[in-house]
Amino acid sequence: MKLGIVGLPNVGKSTLFNSLTKAGAQAANFPFCTIDPNVGIVPVPDQRIEKLGELYHTKKVTHAAIEFVDIAGLVKGASKGEGLGNQFLANIREVDAIVHVVRCFEDTNVIHVEGNVNPARDIETIDMELIYSDIEILERRIAKVSKQAKMDKDLAKELSMLEDLTAHLNEGKTARTFEVPEDDDLKKAFNEYNLLTAKKIIYAANVAEEDLADDGASNTYVAAVRELAKQEGNAVFVISAKLEEELSELSDEEKAEYLADLGVESSGLDKLIAASYKLLGLISFLTAGEDECRAWTIKEGTKAPQAAGKIHTDFERGFIKAEVVNYQDLLDLGSLSAAKEKGIVGIEGKDYVVKDGDVILFRFNV
Repeated sequence: MKLGIVGLPNVGKSTLFNSLTKAGAQAANFPFCTIDPNVGIVPVPDQRIEKLGELYHTKKVTHAAIEFVDIAGLVKGASKGEGLGNQFLANIREVDAIVHVVRCFEDTNVIHVEGNVNPARDIETIDMELIYSDIEILERRIAKVSKQAKMDKDLAKELSMLEDLTAHLNEGKTARTFEVPEDDDLKKAFNEYNLLTAKKIIYAANVAEEDLADDGASNTYVAAVRELAKQEGNAVFVISAKLEEELSELSDEEKAEYLADLGVESSGLDKLIAASYKLLGLISFLTAGEDECRAWTIKEGTKAPQAAGKIHTDFERGFIKAEVVNYQDLLDLGSLSAAKEKGIVGIEGKDYVVKDGDVILFRFNV
């Protein structure tokens, strides 16, 4: 999974990135301090795979991973060359979802590029820059298709959609709210445009530490972000980037103790991962053995052969069957052989839909 982090300057973007990835991206109290896109890969915390590793005395435990891309702070006019942000929008066209960091705290020591804190306005500013960037993509495609469309029915259909979509964006609406015609070819074309505003958004409401205990319920700025997210079916999680940076320096035990003292159950990374998986409809299946125990991320609804293909294309191509047991059942019984004796290891075929927490052994022949 790949997530792009965007936001205005000084909203806590790079601070959040630092804490999530411990990559040490530069953070300073002035715009444009992040010049190059920063990329960090973070393992997805998952106690299930750790426990399986202990059960199998495995040589290697491999977690699923999230790749974060942090780009320079965007400002009004970025798509027209203002600031530095426009140079880096291309870096987030390939992400699965966008994490939009929104400032929801007051602090006179941290300047705001617009002069005051206003999440609704800030979200609109970023949205418009992404919209303008998408319009540029569509206009280039229209110029390419226009001449050929006169002699090609399929391209004529696409051109009609392109013009409707461009008009939709010009009204200040995102591609997420555009109704793509019920036509497989047009749906495929729409997806291939890779529009920024078609991607799912996860709003990271960056609050002061004292607003974490009630998950931002008493913060009016957070309420505004939640209302906007609700309108488009996007996700929101409340985070204190400053606190996350402090937590990143602690051991797991110290971190848990610190969060407990604050009355907070989950770290920002845990919240972000949960929001990402839910929003994108993702689950994890597990493989286990003495050499390696590993978590694999797939889309909910994925069938066994396609899940096998995540491991290796040969597994999908030569798929025969899958031996499946629930993670908790395997732990409770202590071994795969005990689970087989108990009759709770399923022998599944090509139509089996993989569930979250399935421990799977694939049989294949190529």
